[in-house]
Amino acid sequence: MRVEQLNEGMWAMTWLLIDEEGSNAVLIDPVWDEISSYISMLEEQNLTLTHCIATHTHADHITGCFTLREITGSEYVMWSGTPSLGCSILVEDKSQIEVGELQINFHHAPGHTGDSMIIECGDYIFTGDFLFTGSGGVGRDDLPSGRTHIHWQTLDVLERFDGEMMVCTGHDPPGTEMQSLAWNRENNPVLAFSTFEEYADWQQDTSAGLGYVSKIKVALPANIFAEIPDEVPWLD
Repeated sequence: MRVEQLNEGMWAMTWLLIDEEGSNAVLIDPVWDEISSYISMLEEQNLTLTHCIATHTHADHITGCFTLREITGSEYVMWSGTPSLGCSILVEDKSQIEVGELQINFHHAPGHTGDSMIIECGDYIFTGDFLFTGSGGVGRDDLPSGRTHIHWQTLDVLERFDGEMMVCTGHDPPGTEMQSLAWNRENNPVLAFSTFEEYADWQQDTSAGLGYVSKIKVALPANIFAEIPDEVPWLD
């Protein structure tokens, strides 16, 4: 198994999982803007894309999952409760998908969105916006289907994983070094909170600091209805 982080220089992270024995590939949270680079990379490495997985319904970029499914014939995987209409496989808590040597397990982790999930494969967990690295804390809970109290309660799902697991996030500043869950337990402020009130205050302050999500009016409908709009304003 080989894991690579894509989208160099971007805050939105895409993860490539490779079954080296069978030359199969899985993409986690591909970004529509980068599809041509993914296709080129797959061709250069002689890889067959079998699955595209979205950790949740994104509000800040258009997912590449449904377009990659159209181009490559790969499966599009999301949580069973997702509003997205483009999926071909819906998973439940502790569902498993096998891709050659890869055993991919799914853990429902709502809060940032209702359909948020953690993806476990080998010694890695892919947390999307449920958990960020260190001071990044977690994703904001004030967007559609986000629920602050549910996110706080669902942090307990992290107890399923050993501290040695590497946490691979959906957003972090470019160049951020991914760290283990044990490291995050020591350095992520959210994981040090002991009360919901602390967490709720942190969420309120963080959301206020981040402000309005500029891409939400385009990205969210595109991701729900699996359709690219005629105009994508940030590409003009």
